Amino acid sequence: MRILITGAAGFLGSHLCDRLLGEGHEVVGMDNFVTGRRENLVHLVKNKNFSFHRHDVTETITIPGKLDAVLHFASPASPNPASPFGYPNLPVETLAAGSLGTFNTLNLARVKDARYLFASTSEVYGDPLEHPQKETYWGHVDPVGLRSMYDEAKRFSEALIMAYYRSKKTDTRIVRIFNTFGPRMRADDGRVVPSFIQQALRDEPLTIFGDGHQTRSFCFVDDLVDGIYRLLLSDEHLPVNIGNPMEISILDFAEMINQFTGNTAGVDFLPDKRYDNDPQRRCPDISRARSLLGWEPKVDLSEGLKRTIEFYKAG
Repeated sequence: MRILITGAAGFLGSHLCDRLLGEGHEVVGMDNFVTGRRENLVHLVKNKNFSFHRHDVTETITIPGKLDAVLHFASPASPNPASPFGYPNLPVETLAAGSLGTFNTLNLARVKDARYLFASTSEVYGDPLEHPQKETYWGHVDPVGLRSMYDEAKRFSEALIMAYYRSKKTDTRIVRIFNTFGPRMRADDGRVVPSFIQQALRDEPLTIFGDGHQTRSFCFVDDLVDGIYRLLLSDEHLPVNIGNPMEISILDFAEMINQFTGNTAGVDFLPDKRYDNDPQRRCPDISRARSLLGWEPKVDLSEGLKRTIEFYKAG
């Protein structure tokens, strides 16, 4: 297939480029480098099956030639307001990527008669009242809160995609991505994995806000990309959760990182700074991914962390 990936220079987009090229497909990457990094694609420059367009998806997209698939992954993704790359500091850009960007990529897929896959998120569930979260759960989201630009951009995109599927017969797919980690995460984006690893490699105590009992479920990027690829090749049109159902407390997670890095500085507990309904618990129900795609994560947390730590050690 010839496949367009928007957000190709981002953490997930660049790994998707690698996987699709490895499967023998031709990849057209697109990014405007607001949060994506050129370094993530430099190893692909000489690949004859890879080409790149610097472009903002909020503007009309024109790609010469045929396209068999359009994957829309362009959006800021970090919730950290302390990071210049976090979506709280790019609110209009985030909403535009999830409205105009979705509209433009859907129209491109329709014109090219291409299948379409959208990167949605577990954030559509908000601070969930259901645990673990099934795709049938409608969510508990504040539409005007300080992080609403990301949640509502993704929720709007899902609604627009289903409208195109139902009324225009566009061949669409939606993946709801849960917490993912691995090489190429921006060290400065403020999310817990790069933040903890950077602190540990500097022999500093790992900063935990609150008591550390809040939980997450972390999926290694290779597993996530495998689930996305399987969904792309499937005929499923309703949203599918892709994530690791193994739940771990932030305190236990921090202790793992200290162990693997040899950091003896321990942890620092600071007053809880939950950012505007940041969920206390987040964990996917992956029953549909198992039954529809034959997918479940294979890389355990320990192995994934060791591989990610080695990436940051290498600089």
